[in-house]
Amino acid sequence: MLAVVLRGSEVGLADGSRSWLGSLDEVADSDQRLVLWSAGTTPLLPLRPRQVWDLSAVHKVLYGGRRGDPTAVWAAVRGLPPAGDPADELTLLDTGLSVVEDFTDAVCADGSLHPSAFRLATLERLAALALEVQAGQQAALEALGDPRQSPTGPHLRLVTAWAESAAAVLCVELEADGLPFDRSTGLDLIAAVIGVGDPADRDRPVLELFRGDHVDLRNPVSVREALARMGIDVPDTRSWRLAAYQAAHPVVAALLTWRKAERMATTYGYRWIAEHVGEDGRLRGEWTAADGGAGRMTASAGLHSFPAELRAAVAAESGQVLVRADLGQVEPRVLAAVSGDPAFAAAAAADDLYTPVATQLGCDRPTAKVAVLAAMYGQTSGAAGEALKQMDLAYPRALAFLRAAEERGRLGEDVRTHGGRLVPLGSGGLGRYARNAVVQGAAAELFKAWAAAVRNLLPEGQIVLCLHDELLLQVPASQAQDAVRVVHQALEQVSGHWAAGSGVRFVADVAVVQRWSEAKG
Repeated sequence: MLAVVLRGSEVGLADGSRSWLGSLDEVADSDQRLVLWSAGTTPLLPLRPRQVWDLSAVHKVLYGGRRGDPTAVWAAVRGLPPAGDPADELTLLDTGLSVVEDFTDAVCADGSLHPSAFRLATLERLAALALEVQAGQQAALEALGDPRQSPTGPHLRLVTAWAESAAAVLCVELEADGLPFDRSTGLDLIAAVIGVGDPADRDRPVLELFRGDHVDLRNPVSVREALARMGIDVPDTRSWRLAAYQAAHPVVAALLTWRKAERMATTYGYRWIAEHVGEDGRLRGEWTAADGGAGRMTASAGLHSFPAELRAAVAAESGQVLVRADLGQVEPRVLAAVSGDPAFAAAAAADDLYTPVATQLGCDRPTAKVAVLAAMYGQTSGAAGEALKQMDLAYPRALAFLRAAEERGRLGEDVRTHGGRLVPLGSGGLGRYARNAVVQGAAAELFKAWAAAVRNLLPEGQIVLCLHDELLLQVPASQAQDAVRVVHQALEQVSGHWAAGSGVRFVADVAVVQRWSEAKG
């Protein structure tokens, strides 16, 4: 492995046998796997390395949470108390002569990493320390022996480390490259929803239906009270709840339409395009490889809650096409794999998992789908209540796996995902959260491993969006079918390792389109 640390134009390198000041050309020419303190703070973008061990990303797998700064990463592998908040660390401008005079080595006498190490230590020393941390992290992953803490073997945990590191690199690329966005189409779509006039013009049709009653449409309490005066008594004004009352009075449908326009205006309006779409026609936001919970990728600039109404504006550039790939029913299939339930795994052999589940439960497909989702999210009553009871009989191991996670959450015990990520649960009472986290977190690991494999196997083009369980690629039109083949090949390859021995089949719906909106689903 080759550790790489950059400071300006200088490059520190270490390979285990020596450490030295080198160059980016040496990194580019090396066929070794790279070790980085953090892909997000190491400007290697022109190189686009294929195999990276990101110390910050792996730290978050091992210890959970959002922190991954060098002092915290170093403290964890050395068994030291958690480092202070990185916001409290000294900066180069703050150091002053006294700190420089006190600085003798990157590692302090108490074994901690000096708070100004990355500004004052030699790059060769920092690269050598990176290799020490990598070795410590690998040993920690291999040592997770408690089957309740990590039910899978060391091999899969190491696969997770590499995949999470690749996701960190991918986030850097996604942030730099951006999402191809047709500005003209985007402006037209926004205008069609919110109009081009005064915001009061959007409010007026709804307010008129309230028959002159004074209502603040942006105040849920005011709206609920006004609806009650019209005979529509609801405990809250969530859209899904109001949808059931659309036949009761025209104001409900008008209110729901208004809300869609208001959300578009406040979150995805003209200002949003002006701020986030560059002159090159790329929409950009900040990307994070793992949130502070179960480890899903997240992004700013509205990229992770992109409205369907604007998908037509995401368009392939000249000579290119978009390849959209979506993992089908991934969380139920993940549950089948991580729980080791053979009957549920058999259901996952079908293109549509819910059809054999419905047959097994003696209900229709919609009820079976609700029952499966309710089981994963901890719902035990409602329309799918009877089907849930049947699930206990049909898929006992899957349900037992979920209950065990929920019980640990209630007791305040942390849980680990299939790939080894720690999900801290604090003081307890988070049973339902833990129940879902072991499934959602495992699905996130599978997705990132898949995305990393696609990135490395893709002969031309690039991943331009990772949205929950969906990948969006832009590739030359002539390479479209090669890209489709890569997407399926990568999923087969990754799931073969990730779910080895489970018998679970993972599927992806793949489409080649010019605009994102043309892909169904």
